[in-house]
Amino acid sequence: MTNQQLHQRRSQVIAQGMGALYPLYVEKADNAHIWDVEGNQYIDFAAGIAVTNTGHSNKRISAAVKSQIDHFSHTCAMITPYASFVELAEKLTEFAPGDSDKKAIFLTTGAEAVENAVKVARAHTGRSGVIAFKGGFHGRTNMTMGLTGKIAPYKVGFGPFPNDIFHAPYPNPFHGVSTAQSLQALEDLFICDIEPSRVAAIIFEPVQGEGGFYQAPADFAQGLRDLCDKHGIMLIADEIQTGFARTGKMFATEYLGIEPDMMTMAKGIAGGFPISAVVGKSEVMDSALPGGLGGTYAGSPLGCVAGLEVLKIIEEEQLCDKAIGIGELVNTRLSKLQALVPAMGEVRIIGAMMAIEFTDPNTGEPLQDLTKAIISKAQHNGLILLSCGVKANVIRLLPPLTIEYEVLNEGLDKLEQIIHDLV
Repeated sequence: MTNQQLHQRRSQVIAQGMGALYPLYVEKADNAHIWDVEGNQYIDFAAGIAVTNTGHSNKRISAAVKSQIDHFSHTCAMITPYASFVELAEKLTEFAPGDSDKKAIFLTTGAEAVENAVKVARAHTGRSGVIAFKGGFHGRTNMTMGLTGKIAPYKVGFGPFPNDIFHAPYPNPFHGVSTAQSLQALEDLFICDIEPSRVAAIIFEPVQGEGGFYQAPADFAQGLRDLCDKHGIMLIADEIQTGFARTGKMFATEYLGIEPDMMTMAKGIAGGFPISAVVGKSEVMDSALPGGLGGTYAGSPLGCVAGLEVLKIIEEEQLCDKAIGIGELVNTRLSKLQALVPAMGEVRIIGAMMAIEFTDPNTGEPLQDLTKAIISKAQHNGLILLSCGVKANVIRLLPPLTIEYEVLNEGLDKLEQIIHDLV
C-alpha cells in the first residue's frame, strides 16, 4: 500500500474539514524519527504538536501502558477509580507553580480542559464573562472556538459562538503591541464592553502556540494577575502546548513570576495517550458541585499511568535542561542563517519551543506563500515541519526533547537547505 493509495482512500471516507498537512501514512516511529508505509524516513520536528516530548514509542511509557492493559483498560474514574488517578493528581498539584493548596480534575482533550476551567471559574465567581486574547488558540469546541482569537480555519462557518466572550490584543513587540497597550485594552473593555464585576475569567497562553510562538512578557502576566486580584477575576493559564518541559521549565508560567488560579494541561502530559487536566487553587476547584465535572473517559487509566511515567522521565532524564540545550543549539544555527536570509524576520526561542517568522524585508508583509512552500518541500527532504501564526507565516519547531543532537543537526541541515533553495 502506498501513501497515495491511502490518501485516495482517506479522501473518500474522511470529511475534508479534518485536514492532513502531509499525505504520508506512518508505519512506525521511534524517538525523533518517523517511517511511512513506503519505508521513507523522516526527522520529526513536530512531535505530534508538542505531544511526544518524551519521544515516539518511549519504551518506559509503552511498558507502563502495557502493564496497565493487562490489569484493565477502563472502568470510568467517576464510578470505580484507581490508584494512578490519585497519584497523577498528587504529582501535578505538586508541580504546579505557586504556594496555594491545589486540586485537579482530569479530562480527555485540551479543549475539554479549557471548557471545564471556564465552568469552574463561572461556578466560583457567579459571573459569565470571559476575556481571551487575539491570536490565542484554545480548542475546537463551540466555547473554545469562541475563545480562540484566529478565524481561519478554526471558526469559519461555525458560528454563532457563546455570548460574553471578549478579546484583547496580546503583547507582541515584533508587531508593535506593547504590554502597556495590551493592559490598556483590557481597561477599555471594562469601559466599553463588559463591566469587570461580570467577568469570570481571563485566559491567556504564556507562549501563544497557534498564534505564532509569542511569549508573554513577565510584566504583562503580572499586570494580568494584579487586574484579576483587583476585580475578583479568575486567571487561567493555558499550558496545553507549553507544558511538561517544552519551554525549559515544567510549565512556562514559571518564567512569569505569577500563580494563576487555574492551569489547563494536555498534549505532552502523557506522551501520546489522551488525557488532559485542570489544576487550580483548591478553593476555586471545589466550586463545582459533585458530578458537575468529568467525562466517560476522563482520567483514563492508560493516560494516568503514562502521565506518571512521563513525569519520572522528565525528572530523571532532565528534560527541562535538554529543552534549554536544544533551544541554544537551534538559536546559534538559526541566528547565523538569519544574517544571510533577510526574509527571516524574527527567530523566537523559548526552550525547545522555537519559531521562524517570515516577512518581506522591505515592507514587513507576511510571506505566507514562502511558509507553505517550506512546509511542502520539507516532506520531500525527509523532514516534518509545522506552520502557525495568525497570518500563517511562521514555521514552528517542536522536536522531541529526547532528540539526539546529531539528529537535530541533521534536521537543521535539511531546513537550512530548504530555505536557501526557496528564498
